[in-house]
Amino acid sequence: MTDNKILRMQQLVKELNEASDAYYNGQAEKMTDYEWDARFDELKQLETETGTIIPDSPTQKVSEDTITGQKEEHEFSALSLAKTKKTDDLVKWAEGRDIWISWKLDGLTLVVTYENGSLQKVVTRGNGHIGTNITHLAKAINGIPQTIDYKGHVVIRGEAVISYEDFERFLMESGEDYANPRNLASGSLTLKDAEEVKQRHIQWIPFTLVYTPEEITSWGKRMDWLDSLGFKTVERRLVVSPAIDSVENMIAFFTEEVTSKKNPFPVDGLVICYDDTEYAQTGSITGHHATRAGLAFKWQDEAAETLLKEIEWSCAASTISPVAIFQPVELEGTTVKRASLCNISECERLGIGGAGTQISVIKANKIIPKVIQVVKKEGSFDIPTECPVCHAPTQVSISEASGTKTLHCTNASCPAKQLKKYARFVSKEGMNIDGISEQTLSKFINLGWISEYADIYELRNHIRELANMDGFGEKSASNIMRSIDKSREVEAHRLLYALNIPLCGLDVCKRLLSAYQLEELVNESIKQGEDLFSAQAAPEEVFAHVNGIGPEKSASFVKWFRNENNLSLYRHLKEKLTITHTKTTLLGNKCEGLVFVITGDVYHYKNRNELKAYIESQGGKVASAVSGSTSFLINNDLTSTSGKNKKAQELNIPIISEDEFISRFSEEA
Repeated sequence: MTDNKILRMQQLVKELNEASDAYYNGQAEKMTDYEWDARFDELKQLETETGTIIPDSPTQKVSEDTITGQKEEHEFSALSLAKTKKTDDLVKWAEGRDIWISWKLDGLTLVVTYENGSLQKVVTRGNGHIGTNITHLAKAINGIPQTIDYKGHVVIRGEAVISYEDFERFLMESGEDYANPRNLASGSLTLKDAEEVKQRHIQWIPFTLVYTPEEITSWGKRMDWLDSLGFKTVERRLVVSPAIDSVENMIAFFTEEVTSKKNPFPVDGLVICYDDTEYAQTGSITGHHATRAGLAFKWQDEAAETLLKEIEWSCAASTISPVAIFQPVELEGTTVKRASLCNISECERLGIGGAGTQISVIKANKIIPKVIQVVKKEGSFDIPTECPVCHAPTQVSISEASGTKTLHCTNASCPAKQLKKYARFVSKEGMNIDGISEQTLSKFINLGWISEYADIYELRNHIRELANMDGFGEKSASNIMRSIDKSREVEAHRLLYALNIPLCGLDVCKRLLSAYQLEELVNESIKQGEDLFSAQAAPEEVFAHVNGIGPEKSASFVKWFRNENNLSLYRHLKEKLTITHTKTTLLGNKCEGLVFVITGDVYHYKNRNELKAYIESQGGKVASAVSGSTSFLINNDLTSTSGKNKKAQELNIPIISEDEFISRFSEEA
C-alpha cells in the first residue's frame, strides 16, 4: 500500500511542478487552480501519512518563474505563505492579535528597491531567494515611479497584475491567446522590448513594505507610509482582536467585492498578516513558509455537475473561441449557463465532447464560470471549418511560445476583426453611445446584427431579442436604444473621429473642420479636376495647407474617402444622423502662439485629452511629436530618457512638469 502511495506522490509532484512551470511563465494552462489545489492537498496528506517527502516536492519550495536574464539574490527572502480554506484556521493563527486582511492578487511578484530616492532595481521573485533583474522594463509597468521623495534604502514587494478590462482589450486587439490575466502578465515580463510590454497595461500594486530604516512597527502604518510616497498599495482592512464573527464578516466584505466585480484586478484569495511587524518576524521557517509572516485564505469553490447542450464558437478580433453552453446551475448565488473554454488546447485537455457530455463547473474565485472536469463524455468535439460570422474558412494555429492551439478566421475583412473600430465608433470621443461595451458589440457582430456602422441605428429591430439575452433585460435594452437615439444628433468632429480614418484623431478632425464644412471636406476629397477628363489632385496635397495637417494626414484622409466602400459606409451612416458644426471656443489667451507636446501620465487633469482641450481653449496648439516649432514639452518625469525628452534636450526646448504648466499657464496664473 505504501509503495502505491509513493508512486502516487511521484506522479503528483511531476504534474504539479509542470503546471507551476506553465502558471508562472506565461505558457498554456495545464490545470485549473481548482485542480492544482486539490492535487496539492492530496500530496500534503500523503506526505503526512507516509512520513516521506519526494525530492522537488512543491510543498517544500517556492514555485519559481523562469524568466531569463541577469539573476539577483534577494536581500530579503521572498517566501510563500501557508494556505487554508477554513475561517477557524485564520482565527487560531491570529492568536487574538490585531490582523490585516488584504487581497491575494493573482499576478507575478516583483521586488522593487529604491536607494537615495531613485529606483535601483526591479527583480522577479524567482525561487524566493534568487530572481531575475527586469529593471529595464520598469518604465513600462504602471505604479513603479522612477523617483520617490525619500532618501533612505527602501525595499517593497508587490504584485504585477493586469485588470480584466485590459486583458479583454489586449486579446481583442492582438489576436493572441492567453488563459487569464495572470498568464498574460507573467508572459509579458519575459519580453525584452519595454514598448511592447507597455501595451499590456501592467499595474504593480505593493502589498508589503519589506524594509525601511524608518522605525514603523505597525504593518498598517507601513502601508500608509508607502501611500504617502505616491504608491497605490493593495486594498486592506483591519480586524481588531479577531474572533470568528469579525473574521467571517470581513471575509464576507471581500467576497462581496469580488462577486460584484468592484475590484478590477484578478485575485485568488486573501492574505492575513499581523499588524505587529516585530512579532511577525519571530516565527520560524517551516519548509518554504515563514510561520508568522502571513497566512493565505482561499475560497472554497462550489462545484456543480450539469449537461453540455452545445459548444458555441464566438469570434472576436481574429480568434474564434469555444464557449460551453450547458443546462443552468446555481453557483455562488447566481444562475450560470455558459463558460468560456478558452481555446482548442483547453478543450482537448479537458476531453470535452458534444451535447450530453456531463461536466463539472465552478465560478473560479467567485467570479468566472469555468469547466473543471468532464465527468462523462458523449459524442465528439468538433472544430468548425468556417467562421460563424462571415462563413469564411477557418484555420488552426499553434503558438510557438506556449504550444496553444487556437482557431482563426481567414477572412481579413470579417466584421468580427473590426471590433476595435466599432468600439471607437461608440466611444465617448466618437458617437458617445452609452451602454454598448466591446463585449456587447462582439455579441451583436456574432449574431449578424452589425456589419457596418449604420447597422447600429437599426438595432431597434432586435430590441425584443436583446431584452431576452443573458445580462440585459427590458431596462437595459431600452437604455441602449435611448442612448443610440440620443447619438443621432452629433457634432461633425465626433462623427469624423468615429469613422476610424487612419492618422485622424480628434485634433486632426477639429483642424480640418476649422477650415471646411464636413461636406466640403468630403467633396474636396473625391472631386475631379477642372473637367471630367483631368486627374484628381494628389491626396497628400488636398489638405496639406491646413494648419497642423501636412501631406501625410491629408493623404490618409483623402484616400479613405476615395475608397468606394468607405464612401458608401459614410453615406449610409449620414442618412441616420443630424450633424451639427461647432468651432472651438477660446476661453482665454494664456497659451496663444505656443505649441505644446504632452507625454507620460498626468495627475491634475483627468487625462491628456483634458489637458490638450485646455491648451486649445487658451489659444495654444498641441502636437504629437517634438520639433523645432515646439514651445514646451510637458512631462512629469523630468529625468526620463524617453525619445521625446532626448529630442527636446537636443533642440533646447524646455521640459516642464504639469505643476509648472499650471503655475505658468492656468487661468489663475
